[in-house]
Amino acid sequence: MAILNDLLIVFGQMVLMLLQVYIFIVVARAVISWVGPDPYNPIVRFLYNATDPVLQRIRRVLPLQFSGFDLSPLALLFSLYFVQRLIQRLLLHLG
Repeated sequence: MAILNDLLIVFGQMVLMLLQVYIFIVVARAVISWVGPDPYNPIVRFLYNATDPVLQRIRRVLPLQFSGFDLSPLALLFSLYFVQRLIQRLLLHLG
């Protein structure tokens, strides 16, 4: 039983690390969108390809565009932070 418990904790920590990396990707995409990036740059294409599927779903559900400002990355960051905190609390109770 202790081995399964340890495996769940390690898996949870890996998920937390991946969520943190994705948060950095979302922040980088939001910052890069302010400067009008070159759409053929491989880094810009990676950032857009990594975040657009999730952001498009958020935009369909919540129309968060006000006078030229798109607030869907902010909604995504809040939801990712919420999921992160939830996993941390579950790991705390598990460990």
